[in-house]
Amino acid sequence: MKGRIGFTVALLGASLSLPAFASSLVDNVNGVALDDKGKLISFDGMIVGDDGKVEKLLQSMDKRPERPTFKLDGRGRTMIPGMIDGHGHVMGLGMALLTLDLSDTRSLAEAQAKIQAYARENAGRKWILGTGWNQELWGLGRFPTAAELDAAVADIPVWLERVDGHAGWANSAALKAAGITAATKAPPGGRIEMAAGKPSGVFVDAAKSLVERVVPPPAPKDRDLAFAKAQEKLLSVGITAIADMGTTMDDWQTFRRAGDRDTLRVRIMSYASGIDQMIAIAGPGPTPWLYGDRLRMGGVKLYLDGALGSRGAWLKADYSDAAGQRGLPLTGSTQLRNQMSRAAMDNFQIAVHAIGDQANAEVLDAIDELSDTYKGDRRWRVEHAQIVDPVDLPRFAAHGTIASMQPVHESSDWRMATTRMGEARLKGAYAWRTMLNNKVPLAFGSDVPVESPNPFPSIAVAMTREDAKGEPFGGWLPQERVKLEEALMAFTQGAAYAGFAEKRFGTLAPGQQADFLLIDRDITLSRPADIRDTQVLETWVGGKRVYVKGSVEK
Repeated sequence: MKGRIGFTVALLGASLSLPAFASSLVDNVNGVALDDKGKLISFDGMIVGDDGKVEKLLQSMDKRPERPTFKLDGRGRTMIPGMIDGHGHVMGLGMALLTLDLSDTRSLAEAQAKIQAYARENAGRKWILGTGWNQELWGLGRFPTAAELDAAVADIPVWLERVDGHAGWANSAALKAAGITAATKAPPGGRIEMAAGKPSGVFVDAAKSLVERVVPPPAPKDRDLAFAKAQEKLLSVGITAIADMGTTMDDWQTFRRAGDRDTLRVRIMSYASGIDQMIAIAGPGPTPWLYGDRLRMGGVKLYLDGALGSRGAWLKADYSDAAGQRGLPLTGSTQLRNQMSRAAMDNFQIAVHAIGDQANAEVLDAIDELSDTYKGDRRWRVEHAQIVDPVDLPRFAAHGTIASMQPVHESSDWRMATTRMGEARLKGAYAWRTMLNNKVPLAFGSDVPVESPNPFPSIAVAMTREDAKGEPFGGWLPQERVKLEEALMAFTQGAAYAGFAEKRFGTLAPGQQADFLLIDRDITLSRPADIRDTQVLETWVGGKRVYVKGSVEK
């Protein structure tokens, strides 16, 4: 069953093929949306034009068209705007779905067994590639080693990225293929983990390139398959648009092939992976919106530091659990400003990855300086903004800087963050409420594939500061909780605004793209624990049904 409302649609289980029309009526829904002030509104019907855009939301007393070309009966189900992921990695998700995924392993032994089984099932591969390992979940208290990976697979190279993408784990065969020895030096912004004077098998941040340069790249057909799988996953959890943070030329060409074949369903707000990719893909300035508001490169993603889990986040003081380590600035102060200036002069939006308190302070310093030169609506973005010195929190509002944050990181990280930082230094950690109180524009996302792209558990986390087990009871730093409507705002209008897309999608206001979901419960009447379990029944993008529970519409 496929097509824009009025072409091929579902009506009480029947499939109908209908001609083009002037407008359609979606009726008998329990509609929930937000107005432009972020207040919850209810409606029970919607008129959609033949351009796939909303014409009007209807209340029970509003007169319905007497003879709509088509009427979709929502059967009383709850309808909400499509969710927007403000920070993710589309092809990273797709590749994770095609390769070995260790995110569900809870011990080194379990990971070794899964790696060994995967190698048996994929005999003949020249490399074993995968993602998702996390030594914190394994309770190791250290990084794994090449020897421990050799115990699973020793005869062919194995390269596995950590769950946050900021470290990689290689076996001895991979080290040999890359020519890595005790004499190998880490590049600037990277660290080689050592043991007994030799590389131990783990490479942090920029040092990953030492192995990655010899890993065979995927073929275009593999990329297309990976994108199809990523898109299916996103639509199945209600994501109708996503900010792709770190788009490469290969990624962009994959998106374009999907658009050319009319198989691009999810909307992608693309941020190039660094200045060189920005210039190669978009050239003299942001691209126009392509494929009916489904693809645009409007900005560039820059990295300032690494992740907290791999101790790559750049801190103002030593890690509490690693004296003498403060993380790694991946970009020097002058270089950061030069890169930001290069992008700003051609009107690209700038998004900077900053997790540690020193990294966040450095980005804010750079924005302060550059804002005197680059005027207008810049919408500077700080990606993650996880650990911020409380004295720096109000600075986000000074130039309208957007805090692009991922609630689910808090529920995954709170124990680890306490170990890394100590409680006294976490008063500005994952500070969503403080950001809102300071009038900072807030965009929520998932950082997929680091975390699941499902926005509903993230909404529950934002409301409670508790993980899936309800821990810690009452929430970690509970003063930073937000309300349901504030979380929804950050996952819809806030994320659209963060990508200069708020005039196109993100609400169900007249003139906006008709991107909406039918879900299995009224989240305004549900406890956060129940919101976490919300199931998406149907996903519609631009007035076209693109997903019905269990399958993607073609």
